[in-house]
Amino acid sequence: MTTPVVRLANVQRYYETPAGTVKALDGVDLEVTAGEFFAIAGPSGSGKSTLLNLIGMLDRATAGTIHINDRLVTDLTRTEQALLRREGIGFIFQSYNLIPVLTVLENVEYVMLLLDWNKKERRDRARAVLAEVGLEGLENRKPRELSGGQQQRVAVARAIASRPSIVLADEPTANLDVATSMALLDMMEELNKIEKVTFVFSSHDPKILKRAGRLIHVVDGRIDREEKR
Repeated sequence: MTTPVVRLANVQRYYETPAGTVKALDGVDLEVTAGEFFAIAGPSGSGKSTLLNLIGMLDRATAGTIHINDRLVTDLTRTEQALLRREGIGFIFQSYNLIPVLTVLENVEYVMLLLDWNKKERRDRARAVLAEVGLEGLENRKPRELSGGQQQRVAVARAIASRPSIVLADEPTANLDVATSMALLDMMEELNKIEKVTFVFSSHDPKILKRAGRLIHVVDGRIDREEKR
């Protein structure tokens, strides 16, 4: 039996506000296996971003357990979580989160630099990944010189460059037009097959969600239902 790369058991995330307790997630059980192209669906405020943040260790669960690559992460220190996140998880944000003073190539190299890859190894890998996402020849441009779709492609290249086991993408097409969104999903699917990376992404767009191999619908902090393609 394949060990899940992501496993959540009775995960809860509550926030205290002046108006009372907000249950962002309320008893979520979830498993994602290696190589899946997996989507989290739900309207704004449903809890899908909170779920991604907990999987990515950008936030802590109020209760429950989370395993990433068969390692219990809920009790790790912030430093331990940061190291594990750097080594095994790639992120794609809807706002791109590229470093404006760095070139395209340097942005893609950044995580590998943090992981102490040698210069030739990380540069060769960055060039290869940029070619995979269709940005060959743009290595020396700065993010401001690129279109939104090109910036998101850089973000995807950066996310997969260090060969993480999981890539998390929170509404990756939210700021893109339909044609660019579909092209980005084509590319992510291809990378999923070629690089064998597990993709977990969130969206509320039916055109995007239908591309997932499996998806869950989150409503009011709970998994309402699951679909398999």
